[in-house]
Amino acid sequence: MATQVSYMPDDVGYRKQLAARQSAGYRWQLFFLGATLVGLVMLVVLLVSILNQTFGLIAVREKIDAATLTNGRAVSDLSAAELSDILETNMSKGKLQGAFLSLVAGADVDRSKLGTVPLSEVIPDKVLTEGLGAKKFAELMPEDLGQIIADNTPQSELVDYVNREVVGREVLQNWSFIESVTNRAAIEQILSDKSQGIGFSPTLSATQVDEQKAAFASARLEMHSWLSGEFLNEPNSTVASDAGIRGGLIGTLWVIGLTMLIAAPLGVGAAIYLEEYAKDGIFARNPLLKRINGIIETNIRNLAGVPSIIYGLLGLALFARLLLPLTSGALFGVENGRGNTILSASLTLALLILPVIIINAQEAIRAVPRSIREGSYGMGATKWQTVSRQVLPAAIPGIMTGIILSLSRAVGETAPLVVIGAAVFLSKDPNGPFQPFTTLPIQIFNWTEQPSDQFRAAAAAGILVLLTMLLVLNASAIILRQRFSRRLQG
Repeated sequence: MATQVSYMPDDVGYRKQLAARQSAGYRWQLFFLGATLVGLVMLVVLLVSILNQTFGLIAVREKIDAATLTNGRAVSDLSAAELSDILETNMSKGKLQGAFLSLVAGADVDRSKLGTVPLSEVIPDKVLTEGLGAKKFAELMPEDLGQIIADNTPQSELVDYVNREVVGREVLQNWSFIESVTNRAAIEQILSDKSQGIGFSPTLSATQVDEQKAAFASARLEMHSWLSGEFLNEPNSTVASDAGIRGGLIGTLWVIGLTMLIAAPLGVGAAIYLEEYAKDGIFARNPLLKRINGIIETNIRNLAGVPSIIYGLLGLALFARLLLPLTSGALFGVENGRGNTILSASLTLALLILPVIIINAQEAIRAVPRSIREGSYGMGATKWQTVSRQVLPAAIPGIMTGIILSLSRAVGETAPLVVIGAAVFLSKDPNGPFQPFTTLPIQIFNWTEQPSDQFRAAAAAGILVLLTMLLVLNASAIILRQRFSRRLQG
């Protein structure tokens, strides 16, 4: 009788192996926990560094003494008519026209009609005294502009405008939040020293030192947040304290919105073809088509790892130059258009995230149980009815998650947009797909390149806005996934 050989360890050996495996498992568990903690610490340090630059003390002074404009009264105590008189006295006609466009006309008015149509037709809902409604914009005198501004602008809004455009504020120096909280006495000493001419660069001339002495002598310290409502609503500026992020924010929303409209249908459609049709029917039986489909799928997976700047070069050659009539809007009647438009940027970013959307959508479609398809076919449904009414609804949570996470990547891209020709400074907000543009990452990058610490503080505030947008997109992915999952389970 043959002797039975057992490959199982004896009791002592089994216990040793079990203890060794448990020990190895604990070590790996500690390693992964440590890696997670290191990542969290790095994220916290990054966030604290950004917040530290966003808030803090500033040394600020008024460019013009407000008392000389108001005869000793506070600007906030003046009436709308008195504030309008200050604008008339201290601003040129061109600046008064700009105040009219900003305070009265607003962004919704068709400004092309201002030179040819009476004001009563251009701004019919505004208060116009007798005789002013029949005038055209170019015919208005400074006193006319002042009258219209006073009659149609709230007093509080006029106070803010006078303080900003006439009185003016100049930020001489800024400090981080930690410095402001822990070392205020030293900051006050710096302010005192500079008001006496101590602490300036030796490269400054005597005249420049005297100007700086006078500026710091009239300066005061105040706690300031670079992230504010004005920061979100104001356009970019060459002065850091006046710079806002509105143009970059609007440009980002335009670019990401068009990118989603272009990439999402193409990506989901390609995933449906590769997962449902390329593996079945004539596409799978024909050797040539099968080989072509294999090459397509391999290249899609390879394209997901291509550096983003390569897509920028492709977008520059294909969209900004070769397809210039389309991307500039010339085909649609836009005159003097250029290729570096929102549409070019959206098409380029759509190419960038398309492989990721396709791969994620394929995985979501593949995860749908085969039994759902077979049950649909058993009920007499066609291929497309099965895909559109059974497979896609079941795969929507994964597809939506992939799309939104891909868009989160596109929000933070800078390199391909720089190659295409995104503007680093825009004085006019983009209002269509054929307009020049800038985005939040481009604007933040431009501010960090400036020598002024104030621009770096503005960049930190811009980073918080960008992070908030990314968090909203990622949170949307989670919410949509959970909502669709509950709907399918119900």
